[in-house]
Amino acid sequence: MMVDIQKMLAEQAPIIDKIIEKWIPKKYDDNIMKFIFGEAKYKYNIDCANKSFAEPIWEFLNRGGKRWRPSLFLMIVEALGGDKNKVFDFVVIPEIIHNGTLLHDDIEDRSELRRGKPCTYILYGVDVAINTGNAMYYLPLLPLIKARDKFDAKILVKVYETYAREMTNLSLGQAMDISWHNGMCNANSLSEDEYLQMCAYKTGTLARMSAKIAAILSNATEEQTEKLGAYAETVGVAFQIQDDILNLVEGEFTEKKGLGEDITEGKRSLPVIHTLNEAIPEDRERMIEILNMHTNDQELRNEAITIIKKYDSIEYSKEKARSMILEAWNGVDRILKPSLAKEKLKAFADYLVERTI
Repeated sequence: MMVDIQKMLAEQAPIIDKIIEKWIPKKYDDNIMKFIFGEAKYKYNIDCANKSFAEPIWEFLNRGGKRWRPSLFLMIVEALGGDKNKVFDFVVIPEIIHNGTLLHDDIEDRSELRRGKPCTYILYGVDVAINTGNAMYYLPLLPLIKARDKFDAKILVKVYETYAREMTNLSLGQAMDISWHNGMCNANSLSEDEYLQMCAYKTGTLARMSAKIAAILSNATEEQTEKLGAYAETVGVAFQIQDDILNLVEGEFTEKKGLGEDITEGKRSLPVIHTLNEAIPEDRERMIEILNMHTNDQELRNEAITIIKKYDSIEYSKEKARSMILEAWNGVDRILKPSLAKEKLKAFADYLVERTI
């Protein structure tokens, strides 16, 4: 059976948004403040909560997004025979955290646009964007707090432990990425494995969190949980590699972000690392020079992209993502029974690697 992943994601997105709104309201009132924060000892300023919390969060969430991490969560629950109705609320955890990281990323990368609009820190200020991003790391834990009577305490402890571990990994992945494109360490002699480790923590970790929490709440075995987590991590890494590639080719993706924006940020993406490792000295030095400029000049960006293409680094990166997905799938294939959900899982990874936006 052919699975249309793009259609599935489009159909699920509004359903997922309703769950997000349940836990991250678009507008606060007295009852919602008590539900989320508890009884005020003195008095809440609800107008402040709406303007500095609800408004910037939903201005950003309303821009869209693929919502693929919640979809991955639900596919894994289904593949394991879990109760989707019982665990549906938990899809907000990786999705809200992911969007919180984007608010921080844009400040750290000094980006101007996100999803075709000015970044949140430009619209609301750096202080609001940082605080809102921080809040989005913790607000999605509300379903866990409110679910104490629905799940065994040992199950919830495992979920909390997974959250804590993956959030720690996420911070290290971001630290690695920041240090490289700011020239704080050996950015010009990175190995492919060092890049993949960064991706595993920066992008793969939230996919792994999503998969492992879904597995834990579905009473999966330890082996199933770890294998599915590893598969999801690889999906996340492949997703990042494809983002790296799409940033370097003209299309719908770069219409929103700008062709070669990663060059401006000085990012050591897989195509860039492959180029630096393969290029003749003159091309290598010129590539490093342009990356270190952090330039917005499109001609210079295009020059860097031309060097990358000269060494077939885009094609190399694409094949690397494909081979990683295939290897990771082999680990999952043997632990899941045949089902439509299993077919969806495989098609899902293929879609993320081959997508054009």
